[in-house]
This record gives sequence, structure tokens and C-alpha cells, in this order.
Amino acid sequence: MESTLKEMRDGASVLDMDPKSTVGGGVEDVYGEDRASEDQFVTPWTFSVASGYSLLRDPRHNKGLAFTERERDTHYLRGLLPPTVLSQELQEKKLMDSLRQYQVPLQKYTALMELEERNERLFYKLLIDNVEELLPVVYTPTVGEACQKYGSIFRRPQGLYISLKEKGKILEVLRNWPEKSIHVIVVTDGERILGLGDLGCQGMGIPVGKLALYTALGGLRPSTCLPITIDVGTNNEQLLKDEFYIGLRQRRATGKEYAELLHEFMSAVKQNYGEKVVIQFEDFANHNAFELLAKYGTTHLVFNDDIQGTAAVVLAGVVAALKLIGGKLADHSFLFLGAGEAGTGIAELIALEMSKQTKSPVEETRKKIWLVDSKGLIVSSRKDSLQHFKKPWAHEHEPVNNLLDAVKAIKPTILIGSSGVGRTFTKEVIEAMASFNEKPLIMALSNPTSQSECTAEEAYTGTQGRAIFASGSPFDPFEYNGKVFVPGQSNNAYIFPGFGLGLVISGAIRVHDDMLLAASEALARQVTKENFDKGLIYPPFSKIRKISAEIAANVAAKAYELGLATRLPRPENLVKYAESCMYTPVYRTYR
Repeated sequence: MESTLKEMRDGASVLDMDPKSTVGGGVEDVYGEDRASEDQFVTPWTFSVASGYSLLRDPRHNKGLAFTERERDTHYLRGLLPPTVLSQELQEKKLMDSLRQYQVPLQKYTALMELEERNERLFYKLLIDNVEELLPVVYTPTVGEACQKYGSIFRRPQGLYISLKEKGKILEVLRNWPEKSIHVIVVTDGERILGLGDLGCQGMGIPVGKLALYTALGGLRPSTCLPITIDVGTNNEQLLKDEFYIGLRQRRATGKEYAELLHEFMSAVKQNYGEKVVIQFEDFANHNAFELLAKYGTTHLVFNDDIQGTAAVVLAGVVAALKLIGGKLADHSFLFLGAGEAGTGIAELIALEMSKQTKSPVEETRKKIWLVDSKGLIVSSRKDSLQHFKKPWAHEHEPVNNLLDAVKAIKPTILIGSSGVGRTFTKEVIEAMASFNEKPLIMALSNPTSQSECTAEEAYTGTQGRAIFASGSPFDPFEYNGKVFVPGQSNNAYIFPGFGLGLVISGAIRVHDDMLLAASEALARQVTKENFDKGLIYPPFSKIRKISAEIAANVAAKAYELGLATRLPRPENLVKYAESCMYTPVYRTYR
């Protein structure tokens, strides 16, 4: 108590905690500060933060006009704020009104990023309470434009930049980050940002956006999330000539130089943060993405959202869609346009789920799934020239050169696009799907919107309103013959926040394919009859925190079942436990 009074006299603010709630000999933060992800609980029950003018410049503790009269007196804020006291709810209303005035999505993005730098809790309150409206701003499609213009809109660093200049010093760089307890790292090398290609160092917008969603949708504390960009150069000539480009001005490093930098990074992360830190690979080019996942999957807790997250969310949509199109998973045939990390990742997870349901070997269930790449249908006669990750999908069939002919030859019930090339599901392709399917399932997954294989309007009109449609980027509802169709969004944000939370609350040390299947099954179960009646195969994002808790519980349960969980004993009710661990952005009371 004496030290607390001294801190207050010295101008330090003291955060009000509840001394009665204790867990494992420590303190539970009743404000939702992610108790399960703490390996050590902190005592005493109060801790100090800055005061006065410095407090208003501290985004984690600043409340703006929500500081009460008493707090303004106690913490030297008198005169530093206008006299009005506003509730957090009124602040939120004011900011949403302001955001809605902007006509350009990138302006909304910039305004939100500035809010995060000013008042972290208010930023997350806005995002959580208005998730369906703001998700397209902080994530796809607007984040793609933000990355393209990141050099121009760059204000202050929001994560760690590790370039070739830091080779041999990466551990020191990690130690420069002020937070010592990190649970999730999202890392990119910027080579394949969405469908926009090589954006080099400017790809940082992706890890920043993903981690904002980890907090808003999955409930991980912001301080435990770390965005990282590995800068090995860029092959984008436009950026190399751009005077505002913020990265290394050189061609991309490859081969041994690249592998050594990544290995040093992975080793340093494990050394600095331990074995239970989730490392999410994001937007790496195909050749590196598969190699890194294979290389570090057995030694680190790694997850590739483009391969595994996309696969889990698409599988969930397919499983849910069976309620509308009928039959079991094994009754259907699949045709993919795009055989990169997303396409092959989705195909493999569908094959695994089919194998699990039918008790057939996965080699057999793969035969129900066909892939088309830039050279046509992947068939066995092409095997010698195929990249290793495409070879399992080379089935016996005569060569087919284009998608339309492949659709006519294979007659799939489900068409999935992961090509990164816009408008490739032509009118003829969609009409062909409608000619032999009562309710064709069409999933145009490429991001951003400009790269989508087809629009919702094209899918519904080309099938006379019979298609079940989902896309990667959002489309507005569409009216056809007097009926309003609400397109589903097959968005990775359904899966990765809950998946990451499940890994953290169980203390998992490795990711297993069965955990991905568990995440998909949990998401598919959240689709209600009311959603199906609208033609939706995904639940609304307005319920995303509840959905994330269900996914986290299912993933954690699988981790315990597989013996990969380290947080013991296992909680009795994993859903309630997941919910109790989630960060909530309501303001705290200061003494």
C-alpha cells in the first residue's frame, strides 16, 4: 500500500484490479485480459502507468473524454481535456458517424489506424460492435489497397521490420520489441499479397490487419500479438522506382540467402518467446509457403493461413452447403480453378474430411477432386512437369486445356476458384454448371474483389437464381426475379482468430490436420436454419466472437485428445473457458 501511495504521489496512475479473483496463486483480471494465456500471473493487484499529458499519449491507457472528474483530478489531467465527460458508448457513436462520412474506403482505413494509435480500447470497441461494417475496411478488400499505398500512408511503425540488414542480429531485433509475452506472430515476406503480387515491405498491412482481427474476433490481448515483415527485397519494378517506398531497394533474395535468414528468424522466435508462440505465415509465394510449412511444422507451432486457414473455412462452407444441395461429402465431385497454396490446401483438407467420414484412404478420396491450373486440367500425363504439391492431384484423364472444357468433362457439383485471376468463371462456365446441377455450389474465393472469379450477380443470373454462392471478398445482396439473395463470404476471419485462441488456451505445441478439421466442423455447426433459408452457408459475422469461442473449444479439445496440449489440467467446459479468456475493450476504472 505504501509503495502504491508513493507511486501516486510521483505522478503514476494506478489501474483498478480486483484482488478477490485469484487463479493459480495469482490475479485474474476481471476486465477480460486473457487470463488463460498468462504463464505467470502478476502481483501485486495494482500496476503503474503514465500520468498527465503522457497518459493522453499512451494508446493502451488513454480514454480521451471518458476520463471521469475524479480521474482527471487524481491523474493530473485537469485542463488537458475539454470539460465534457463522454461515455465510451457516446465516443463510439461519434466516431462511427464520422467514419460514415468518408466516401473512400482507404480514408476509413487511415482513420481507423489513427484511432488505434490514439486509443486502443476504443478502436477495438468499434471493431467488435460494428464488425460487419468495418471488416471490409481493416481486412479484405481495403487492406489490399492500403498495402499498395503503404509507403504514402505510413505514419508510424506498427510491428517489427526484419530485413537482410539485420542478418545475424535477429534475436536482438526481437528483444527491441517492448512486449515480452507474445502469443501470436503473423509474419509475411510480402511476395504474394492477396491477389496483388509482390508488394515487398509494404505487405506489413496484412500482419497488422490480421492481428487486429485476432483481438477483435478471437479475443487475444493486443499486447500479445506481434506483426512482422521479413524484407528480402522486391521484384516489383514500380516499387523499386517509387521515392516513397519504405523497404530495401533491391531484387528479392532467394535460395541459400533467403533460407538462412528465415531459419535465423524461426530459431530466434523460439529462443525469445518459447515453444508455444503461434507463428502464422501470411502471403508467402507458393514455393516458399509449402517449404516453410513442411520444414518448421515439426519443430514449431506454425500455421499457414493461405494454405490451412483458407482450407478450413472453405471446408466448413462445403459441409454446411450439403444441407442445401443434399448428399454426403463423398457424393460430390469438385473442380478447382487454381492449384497454388490455397487450391491444393483446400483440396487436401476436403480429401482428409472425406477420408475420415468414409474410412477410405486419402489417396482414394483425392480422386473426387480435380484441379485446373494455367496449363489446363492436372492429369497424370503432366506428372513429370508438375510442382511437388500438384502431383497428388494428377488423375487419369485425357488432357483438357481450359476451364470450360474441364467443367463439361468432369461435370462437378462444386466449383471453387482460387486462381487470383478475376472474371475467370465466365457466363459459359456458370451456365455449364447450371446445366447438370439443380443447385450448383460456386465459390469465387480470390481477393480482393477485383480478382474474384465472378460476382454474386453473375453467379445468380447465370444459374437462374439456383446457385449457392460464396466469395472471398464481400458482395452486396442481389435481387433476381423478386427474390433477394445474400451472398456468403468465405472469409478466413471466420477461422484463424478462433483457431489461434484454441492453440493458446490449450498451450498447444504443434498444429495437426485434425485440429483444422475440428475448426471446420465447429464453424459448419454455427450455420442456422435461418441462415440456410437465405441461401447462406456461413453464419453472420455479428456473432463472430461466439463462433470463435466454439472453434477455439473444438480445437483445444482436439489438442488435448492428441496429447499436444500443455496447459493442464484440462478445463471442464472449454467453450466457457474460451469465452472467459477473451479480451474485452471496455474502459478500465482508474483509482
